[in-house]
Amino acid sequence: MSEVKRYNVRMAGLGGQGVVTASHILSNAVVISKGFSSLVPFFGSEKRNAPVESYVRISNEEIYEIGEIVYPNVLMIFSEQVITLGKSYTMPFYTGLKQDGIILINNKKPINFVPDEAREMEEKGAKVYYIPATEMANDVAKTELATNMAMCGAIAAIFGMPDMDSLEASVKDRFIGKGIVVSGGTAALDSVIERKFAKKAKLLEANMNTIKAAYQYAIDQKWGVHADAVAV
Repeated sequence: MSEVKRYNVRMAGLGGQGVVTASHILSNAVVISKGFSSLVPFFGSEKRNAPVESYVRISNEEIYEIGEIVYPNVLMIFSEQVITLGKSYTMPFYTGLKQDGIILINNKKPINFVPDEAREMEEKGAKVYYIPATEMANDVAKTELATNMAMCGAIAAIFGMPDMDSLEASVKDRFIGKGIVVSGGTAALDSVIERKFAKKAKLLEANMNTIKAAYQYAIDQKWGVHADAVAV
């Protein structure tokens, strides 16, 4: 019998960073890989740079709970402003984090936590990982809009699920959908369809390259070896 893996993930970031899209892609990829997942996005004011949260449960066994995750064992922080400026609906950002939980932060260098934050995370035995997701997105995909893809790649490596094929299928479903149906119409219409498909195919490739780069980054940092320690 395989070991039970269960991750309750709270994602927090700012409007425009693709937090909710990341939660959909991660959740859908788990389902595609024959796992189980549920998600609940929370948009708030739905404007750029406003706080955004999304809650994702993933497991290799059936999930019955729905709704907000009050006690996550994983936090994904898409912007340092969630921590440094308090741009979050959950404050302080580590509220409810379970013992020995994981915190994945999009930042190229460690954050100077205030003493209370540092003490709380030390007492919880939290493992804090930093990934330069925005820089990686700009380098690989040539746009910071792929920041969320880097976060998905890194967390997949940490969990050991979902696999890369399932992530690719999920990204394809998100950005290309069921594909483009070529009609029997004019050559001009077919040309438009081809250009649209080519653009989406290029977007898919850029996003997948970012996911793979972040996945490898996490593996190189040996983060994945801690995944089982926080499965509940």
